[in-house]
Order: sequence, then C-alpha cells, then structure tokens
Amino acid sequence: MEKFEKIVVLDNEVQAELVGSVLEERDIPHLLRSYHDSAYDGIFQTQAGWGHIEAPASFRDKILAVVEDIKRQASSDAKPA
Repeated sequence: MEKFEKIVVLDNEVQAELVGSVLEERDIPHLLRSYHDSAYDGIFQTQAGWGHIEAPASFRDKILAVVEDIKRQASSDAKPA
C-alpha cells in the first residue's frame, strides 16, 4: 500500500463532499481530513480552508483534475445568466 500524502486543500464542506463522492465513484483511494476542531469552534477552517485530501502520490494528477473541474463548475454556476 502506498503512503498517503497531502494532495490539495479544500475550500468548504460542499466542495469536500462533491470531491469525495467523485473519488469514490472512480475508486480512487483517498482520505478527507477536516481542519475543524470543536475546542476552537472551527476557527482554523476560516483561516486555512475546510480541510485537505490525502492520497497516494500516484493519484495526485487525477485528484487535482477532479478538484479543478468542480471549482470550474461552481464558478460557472455562480455567474449570472
């Protein structure tokens, strides 16, 4: 089993759920790690992002492509028609 490493920081919980579901569908091994700490009431998430994805380095490019696609879709959906 390959060693997991930090691949990308995620902006928010919605993005994390979307990326996680796409990675599951594609059978890409990964771990979503939230920066939320109840002792500090989530203050680190406002400063450092929601959390990050850890995965084997061999999947880095595929994961980054998924994240970029989701960000691109979110930005195009946010633009007024």
